[in-house]
Amino acid sequence: MFTEYDVIVVGGGHSGCEAAAAVANMGQKVLLVTMNMNTIAQMSCNPAMGGVAKGQLVREIDAMGGYSGIVSDKTMIQFRMLNRSKGPAMWSPRCQSDRMRFAETWRLALEANPNVDFWQEMVRELVIKEGRVTGVKTGMGLEIPAKAVILTNGTFLNGLIHIGEKRFGGGRAGERASTGLTEQLHALGFASGRMKTGTPPRMDGRTIDWSRLTRQDGDENPAKFSFSEETSPLSKQRPCYIAHTNQAVHDILATGFEKSPMFTGRIQGLGPRYCPSIEDKIVRFADKNRHQLFIEPEGWNTVEIYVNGFSSSLPEDVQYEAIRKVEGFENAKMFRPGYAIEYDFFPPQQLKLSLETKLVDGLFFAGQINGTTGYEEAGCQGMMAGINAVLKIRDEEPLVLKRDEAYVGVLIDDLVNKGTDEPYRMFTSRAEYRILLRQDNADLRLTEKAYGLGLANDERYQRVQEKKAGIETIRKLINTVSITPDQANGMLTKLGTSPLKQSVKAYKVLTRPGVGLNDLKAINPELAKVLARYDAETSAQAVIQIKYQGYIRKERELAEKMIRLDDIVLPDTFDYHRIGALSYEGREKLSRVKPASLGQASRISGVTPADISVLMVYIGR
Repeated sequence: MFTEYDVIVVGGGHSGCEAAAAVANMGQKVLLVTMNMNTIAQMSCNPAMGGVAKGQLVREIDAMGGYSGIVSDKTMIQFRMLNRSKGPAMWSPRCQSDRMRFAETWRLALEANPNVDFWQEMVRELVIKEGRVTGVKTGMGLEIPAKAVILTNGTFLNGLIHIGEKRFGGGRAGERASTGLTEQLHALGFASGRMKTGTPPRMDGRTIDWSRLTRQDGDENPAKFSFSEETSPLSKQRPCYIAHTNQAVHDILATGFEKSPMFTGRIQGLGPRYCPSIEDKIVRFADKNRHQLFIEPEGWNTVEIYVNGFSSSLPEDVQYEAIRKVEGFENAKMFRPGYAIEYDFFPPQQLKLSLETKLVDGLFFAGQINGTTGYEEAGCQGMMAGINAVLKIRDEEPLVLKRDEAYVGVLIDDLVNKGTDEPYRMFTSRAEYRILLRQDNADLRLTEKAYGLGLANDERYQRVQEKKAGIETIRKLINTVSITPDQANGMLTKLGTSPLKQSVKAYKVLTRPGVGLNDLKAINPELAKVLARYDAETSAQAVIQIKYQGYIRKERELAEKMIRLDDIVLPDTFDYHRIGALSYEGREKLSRVKPASLGQASRISGVTPADISVLMVYIGR
């Protein structure tokens, strides 16, 4: 019934979709196996993409030829660039999405690729021969052969849903859990743990008094995620709203604590630190008598509303009574209550940096199975697992993005070298080179790599080359054109900065706070004439590179020092236990992780700088 596939992807969430897209776009045959074809790319939690650092991940996925950015652009209902008041290293794109259209657009994109096949069923077992995965077995007993397998099971592995004292198996509301794989992976020697996440109640927007909430509009001039010309910015947007809990809400929630699975110990898994449930918030922040709630529409036309910030696993009657005490929600009706879900994950130190498992050849893990949380974190892992699965079956070197190349590289490096005992979420603070890893330059950093893999087409590659050339032309122009006091002082006085006493190069004016390229164009006809040839994106990129060139240079120098350590290879047969000068913890961690380089060894939790010095001496450096 089935011929041998190049790759089988198990799971149709964000990670599985990006994995399947990467494999197919690299020209290999892929089978996407999911328990429900109608929930491919389902937004299980909030109807949004991007956010702080997460937006950078979406732009990097897009620059690498993935689909998350394009799908987000085509289905967004609002766009905002977060952290605009800070420097460009912190700017983070975020959009509200139309939940139904998002999933539909993803499915249609995959169906349009002839290299993608689908099969609706549960995978209960992997087929392993001589330490290598050779396919999967389904619940009906079908055996499907493949050269590589990617597990992207999300929250479905032995998933358990909690609402008050009620609990039942499920991967998300209305869908059954996946069973069998955890037990087999244990038998193969894998370690696993339990994690927990949650979701808030969904409300009927027709029953909310919107006049009593604070309106939150999108950007006046919205941008987009994708660098391609396939999408365009929104011409109209839907507003979101802000509400707040109050003491009456907290008091009602507290009446359900004795039935809370989180407080009674029925939930064993650790939840996300930075997205706690509402009951957790009112206990941890007992001095606060109110918490902010973001009231988010689920799409262009639906009345269903997502109450961001009110995630809960309390009994449904307690949730309902409490939320109706929020101002504007006095007469609100609930579509379904919030719930918590526990699921199995596998500590990611059991992976190589390619996301291939160390114990089974050709088997890759991506997404929440590795302990992450969030669509964007899942999507980028799926993309990298898909790329590396193809490179594996082609017997080529894996693609490993370094920490100075991408947030994707930071995420995978963190997971493999440090592990996680709580759901991992990406933040800008996790990246030590975030001035290099801005959302605006993801295409300049990554599209050339994607082109070499066959993931970016000629048009995309050419656009990046033209953009690079344009940036260089603008930079040279700004560095050579002179600005006179007569030209600049009127503008500088208006901006509240000191006037020029003599002519200076344009870059010295541009680097002053508050001065932009439009200001220079307005005062210098020569600049205005040349700059008119370039689009806003190219010009903005040039300005950032000029204004922050000192910081960029310093980070690049730091990164190059670390790259030198990454170039020192450590064989996986290295016996760390025979080096007595290493710390005991260092020997243990190095033996378990088996780092591929000295740079990777330096980033393993518990390996000290002294341990790295010992290794450098030992290998003759």
